[in-house]
Amino acid sequence: MIHRLFSEPLSAKNSVALDLSAANLELNPSIYGNVSAFLEYIEEKLGSKIGFGGYLEHRVIYESYENFATASADFRNIHLGMDFWTKAGTPIFAPLAGEIHSFQINQGAGNYGPTIILYHPAEKIYSLYGHVSMADLIPLEIGSPVAAGQLLCHLGKTNENGGWPPHLHFQWIRDMQEFQGDYPGVCSQRDLSFFANNCPDPATFLFPV
Repeated sequence: MIHRLFSEPLSAKNSVALDLSAANLELNPSIYGNVSAFLEYIEEKLGSKIGFGGYLEHRVIYESYENFATASADFRNIHLGMDFWTKAGTPIFAPLAGEIHSFQINQGAGNYGPTIILYHPAEKIYSLYGHVSMADLIPLEIGSPVAAGQLLCHLGKTNENGGWPPHLHFQWIRDMQEFQGDYPGVCSQRDLSFFANNCPDPATFLFPV
């Protein structure tokens, strides 16, 4: 059984789909290129709800960051996880039983910041939690068991989460490809076929039919 990520199950009453795709003409460099403006935009869309979405979403946002440029002169701009946008400090719970695979602070503007990765042996899959609080990494030990529904972490503040409005980047990963404490959260269109298979839609796990 899959446990909820947040204190309450997401529903139409407490959550709203958030479109950050290239098709959203409201978004432009003056908004996503300015942390304060981007935060204001997100807060206006959410109200008191949790925003969610983004799986395989094409986002021009990433083209503002050099670290998303590729050697082939394009960008990694296809989002591979699901984002949950809400207030810093919001508690996050483990959706499945497993163990701590790895964790680290991924430095740099636009990066994950503090990141936790769990391995779930029963499902043979990994889960990644990006943009969390630095304080939550302190007590972690690789290999430590994690129960389904256990408090895992909290959302990090903008000054520690890679410079983003507070949100959780949640991603399933079949094969970690020897990554530790990190895994690509976006890919280029050229690599989409591989990554879409290796990183299945979180909604099929978190919101099963």
